Amino acid sequence: MAEPRTGSRVRIGLVGAGGVGARHARTLAGFADVEVVGVTDVVPGAADALAGELGLPVVADVDRLLARPLDGVWLCVPPFAHGELELAAVRAGVPFFVEKPLATGVEVAEEVARAVAGAGLPTATGYHWRHLDTVAVARAVCAAHRPRLVDATWLDTVPPPAWWSRRERSGGQVVEQLTHVLDLARLLAGEVAEVRATAALSTAEGRDVDDATAALLSFESGAVGTVTAACSLPGKLAAGLAVVCDGAAVELTETSLTVTTADGADRSEPRVDGRTAVDRAFVDVLAGGVPASGLVDYAEALRTHRVAVAIAESARTGDAVRP
Repeated sequence: MAEPRTGSRVRIGLVGAGGVGARHARTLAGFADVEVVGVTDVVPGAADALAGELGLPVVADVDRLLARPLDGVWLCVPPFAHGELELAAVRAGVPFFVEKPLATGVEVAEEVARAVAGAGLPTATGYHWRHLDTVAVARAVCAAHRPRLVDATWLDTVPPPAWWSRRERSGGQVVEQLTHVLDLARLLAGEVAEVRATAALSTAEGRDVDDATAALLSFESGAVGTVTAACSLPGKLAAGLAVVCDGAAVELTETSLTVTTADGADRSEPRVDGRTAVDRAFVDVLAGGVPASGLVDYAEALRTHRVAVAIAESARTGDAVRP
C-alpha cells in the first residue's frame, strides 16, 4: 500500500517518458509542492533523456517505482500498453492518473474500472479540455438551452508515433484522438444511446487506421449528433464541436468558444491552460483537496471510451451499436 505522506510535497512517479509523458513531467516538476521521485520507461534511453533534462531519478521498472513511497503515479503510455499498469497500481494501493484513451477496446478498461471501484482509489484521466473555463461557460449555456444537435469533428494528419497507424495498437482515430470531443459531447448533451457509423478505409501503405469516419449519434435526451473524423490531411484543419440548442448555439474548440443567441455572437478564448490544470487538479486531490469540477476520474472516462469504441465497432461491422 502507498505510504502516508510525511511532508508537504506530493510524491509522484511517472511511467512513460515519450512526448506526452515528458509534457506531464515538465508540468509536475514545475509545481513547488510536487516531488517527482522517479521515472521509468520500457525504452531506457527515453527515461534517461527526460531524467537528465529535469534532474529526476531513473527507476528500472514499474514494480520498483511502485515500491517507492508514492502519493500517486502518472501512467503515460500508448493505448495498447494499458491494463496491467493500472492493475499493478491498484494492487500497490497507489492512486493513478492515466492518459486517454483508456485502452484500444473496452474489455481492458472495464477490468481496470472494476478493480479501481473495488479498491476505492482516487483516479484521474487526461481529458484536459474539461478544465477550460470556456467549457464551463458552454456547459451553462447548454444547461439553460436544451441541446438538439451536436456536430463533433477532428480533421487532422497522422501523428508521428508508429503505433498510431495500427488499429490494434492505437484503437484508431476515433478512439485515440476524437475521444476529446466525444467527451465534451457527453458533457454538453448527455449520454449517447446509439451510434451508427461508416468509414473510408485507409489508402496509406502500412496504416490500417481508416482515412475517415462518419457517424450518427442518438442521445438519451432526444438530441441527435454527427461525428466526422479524418487523418489524411497534411495538418490539423479542425478539432471541436458545435451544439445547436433551443434558442442558442455553441461552437467550442480547445482555443475558442463562440456562443450565439438572439442578442448576437459572443466569442471568447480560454484563460486557463487545460494541460496544466489537469495535472494540478489531481495533485490537489492527492494533497487532500476537493476534486476540481473538470476532473474526469476513471469511471467517468470509461463512459466516453465506450462511445468511442462503439463508433469504431459500428464502422467496422456496419451495425448500430449501443455503448
